[in-house]
Amino acid sequence: MNKEIRTLLAFAAPYRLPLAMGLGLMLGESALALAVPWLGGRIAGTFIPEQAGAWADPQLLLLAMLAVLAAQALLKFGNLYILGGTADRIAADLKIRVYDHLQALPLGFFHQRRQGEALALLTHDVQVVSGYLSGSALGVVPLFLTVLGALVFMLRIQALLAVLAVILIPLHVLLIKVLGRRLRPLARQLQEEHAQAIAIVEENLGMLPAIKTFTREEEESERHRKQIEQVVRLSARERRIHAALGPAIQLMAAIAVVLVLWLAQKALGHGSLTPSQLVSFLLYGQLMTRPMSGLADLYGQTQRMRGALRPLAEVLAQEPEAGRHPGKRMPNIQGGIEFRGVSFAYPGCAPALKRLDLSIAAGQTVAILGPNGAGKSTIAHLLLRLHEVSEGSILIDGVDISTVSLRSLRRQIGIVPQHVLLFHASVRDNIAYGRPEPTQEEIEAAARAARAHDFILRLPQGYDTRIGDRGVRLSGGQQQRLALARALLKDPPILILDEATAMFDPQGEREFLQACSEVLRQRTVLLITHRPASLELADRVVRLQDGALAQSGEERGALVSAE
Repeated sequence: MNKEIRTLLAFAAPYRLPLAMGLGLMLGESALALAVPWLGGRIAGTFIPEQAGAWADPQLLLLAMLAVLAAQALLKFGNLYILGGTADRIAADLKIRVYDHLQALPLGFFHQRRQGEALALLTHDVQVVSGYLSGSALGVVPLFLTVLGALVFMLRIQALLAVLAVILIPLHVLLIKVLGRRLRPLARQLQEEHAQAIAIVEENLGMLPAIKTFTREEEESERHRKQIEQVVRLSARERRIHAALGPAIQLMAAIAVVLVLWLAQKALGHGSLTPSQLVSFLLYGQLMTRPMSGLADLYGQTQRMRGALRPLAEVLAQEPEAGRHPGKRMPNIQGGIEFRGVSFAYPGCAPALKRLDLSIAAGQTVAILGPNGAGKSTIAHLLLRLHEVSEGSILIDGVDISTVSLRSLRRQIGIVPQHVLLFHASVRDNIAYGRPEPTQEEIEAAARAARAHDFILRLPQGYDTRIGDRGVRLSGGQQQRLALARALLKDPPILILDEATAMFDPQGEREFLQACSEVLRQRTVLLITHRPASLELADRVVRLQDGALAQSGEERGALVSAE
């Protein structure tokens, strides 16, 4: 619990000024609320001649009551306005902080989780925590002030009856514990089911072509419906507890008031309590029931917050990628690459690479062959430090890449992945993504080199055509050409082509090879491919088998024939 409090305080620290202002307005509203029962008793006394005194003018008392209520309304408005804006700002800044941290985490973190879990953090959990910080948590002090103030005034009016009210308070606390103890595990389960619902939607929208191809629409709709119904059922259980908690507290308080009235009959008879004092006492008792109900709700909100805070704190505690922050800058790369005894295994899997030794000269195009699972793409990922080696080291131009900042390393390496990643943006924006503010001429030159310029001009708006999520409005070959144009515009000294021609037809592949041969000679190229035609670009061919180097040499023709 202490760790959770420290985490909450850390989240709240940047907003301490507006939160303090909101707290001050709450305290002022609570102080005015304590004046209402006192005025109510005085107003009641004006209707009893024998009770009339210095405050006997009902008009003056009514004006005072109106002024107090108006001031309460103004304080309430200011409180809602300030804290509402603060809640939005906390939620926005938390979303930015969580997103930036997620983006800084290594890919291995996401390989062990569903994307829906991250989306739930940025939606449900952030809203719960920000709402608690600017609402429930901040209201604790005014609630206690109202309870304490009401008790003090009740003691001044009739001590014996006030002591009775104090004795009844533990019963309220007991009820809070009984009904509220189920809220924390329920809140955690609700968060997990909510994340699962988001994950199903995110996954199915990405898999929509497969769902339609296999006519699984009804089954996936049913799976989504069941998950949503589970969220609704858990929400209903949580809502029932919340709904029962407040009224139950209020009912117990009302019973206590009735009991106090019954006992007050004797005090009235003895003259130790006047009718106007009884009115004030009852109003203070009624005033105290609202904070007690609020405290009951605070308990439930706290359990819900703890359920949302746990995954947020766990994610923010994850270490970002090593070397992500500014550090030693990678010098301008010539392109010499060396793997020295490199081993690597994905979590829970057999080693993908086993003490790999491989040297590639600057400016050389090396084709990397091997069956699926041999470790070909892993070489590319390790070179970009998307994963860190388990053993050994990788050097570029004699510099150990683990000692340099990721930004300076990755800016000098380009990659065209087998599974192309494109944005829902224009063709121009997608090509320009790898280089800040390129000219139109530079974009078109990269598109021509990737054999993409001609088909782009045939699109409805040319380079301004929006291509849909992940480039869905383009064919597979067109997507890969855009990805290649993006990599070429970056003009990296090292270029990785991971099955970059897999979606090309034979004629397109030949045209691509002819167009790119000159461009590729200007840099070091790792060509991961199974296509014999692509091997014509290679100066050297190496073969991987079970994560180890099986064959390497300059005899390209024999190896191509073996394929």
